Amino acid sequence: MTSAHDKGIVDVAVIGAGVVGSAIARLLSGHQLDVALIESRCDVGDGTSKANTAILHTGFDAKPGTLESRLVARGYHLLKAYADETGIPYEPTGALLVAWDDEQLAALPGLQEKAEQNGYAETEIVGPDEVYRQVPTLGPGALGGLTVPGESIICTWTTNLALATDAVRRGTRLLRSHRVESVTVGADETVLHTNRGDLRARWVINAAGLGSDVIDELFGHDRFHLHPRRGELLVFDKQTRPMVDKIVLPVPSKLGKGVLVSPTIYGNVMLGPTAEDMTDRRDTSTTEDGHEFLREKGERIMPQLLKEEVTATYAGLRAASDIPDYTVEVDAGQRYAVAGGIRSTGLTSGMAIAEHLLGLLGEAGLELLERTNLPEPPLMPNIGEAYLRPYADGARIAQDPAYGKVVCFCERVTEGEVRDALNSTIPPCDLDGLRRRTRAMNGRCQGFYCGANVTGMLQDTETEARR
Repeated sequence: MTSAHDKGIVDVAVIGAGVVGSAIARLLSGHQLDVALIESRCDVGDGTSKANTAILHTGFDAKPGTLESRLVARGYHLLKAYADETGIPYEPTGALLVAWDDEQLAALPGLQEKAEQNGYAETEIVGPDEVYRQVPTLGPGALGGLTVPGESIICTWTTNLALATDAVRRGTRLLRSHRVESVTVGADETVLHTNRGDLRARWVINAAGLGSDVIDELFGHDRFHLHPRRGELLVFDKQTRPMVDKIVLPVPSKLGKGVLVSPTIYGNVMLGPTAEDMTDRRDTSTTEDGHEFLREKGERIMPQLLKEEVTATYAGLRAASDIPDYTVEVDAGQRYAVAGGIRSTGLTSGMAIAEHLLGLLGEAGLELLERTNLPEPPLMPNIGEAYLRPYADGARIAQDPAYGKVVCFCERVTEGEVRDALNSTIPPCDLDGLRRRTRAMNGRCQGFYCGANVTGMLQDTETEARR
């Protein structure tokens, strides 16, 4: 992997290769600019972007008038169009908010009004009969609901990878395993001192997720502070998918949005998340208390689901800010910009954040000349269940038998898919990265049967690359 020492000076350095940073780098590299995308971890999307509820939001419940509400609403349309263009798997399942008591029932008209203020007018308040018609497996006692037909489930892994791949193919230099430790701001350029050498940049954009406030401080600012909010989730076996064909949302309270039940793009059902404020920005461990809390909530929402097998548990960290909105600002004097405090809605709003930030950068003096020779957007491999998978594609198998050789039977992942991931524009650096690209080792056995074969393929590729 090339180090920062070899890179000279770039026009723009983007710190953070999550969804937001990758979207920014992609949009910048559509212009006549030399762009570097710097990631402290060994893979793109390996921080806050990799573990969330994976929902493509309409923005119906955002706080009206905020930057977040505007960018989520815009990002919804941008990402949906981009997913259609690149093959990012998503399913327009729709969502249903369920009211379980009189207080929640009374809150539904206000939520509908909020949705309309956010430009989303397709919600409908329904009674208990319609609630149970839409989701017959709900537990007893629901009093009513609010339908949100535009909500969708999406693959967050493929979204991040598509944006980063697009950026790299447009000319962005991806520097993985480069952690920014300090900065020196000069008259014409900034030097980013990383653990793998210095990188000089005329402009710097901070999209460092949970570390964005730390980077902001390196540039002398003290405008927002983040803490990690851990969200644990339970993933149920694929046999549960017929129970849940849409996202089942709680009515939000002062304590947060609460626990949801949702189908996943991979054919499972998930329950969660918890919301636990943490101090350790890397602690994604799961806990017995978290699982018990989710089971108690699940018994109320859908007791039938709790009788089924949990095949995986995981936790993600959200960037909780002391500022109740996104912080997207440009310091023209330092030639520095920040996109910080981006909560889990950043999956939906990422492309809109990039669009908004580019406008601010242009106003601040960054010359933006569009390129006319851009490559076609990448066509991403389908790892979702709503479309034809390679193992079931007879025509594809006839052309290349590797797509007919299953190496992960739980998730029906083929040798051809693993090979393609290992030889892709941004190959995985470890087994977790390979899992996010293919679903290998992500099933019931958690890699017990396929782990050795998949590990061997990864190691063979690494050995070949060293020759």
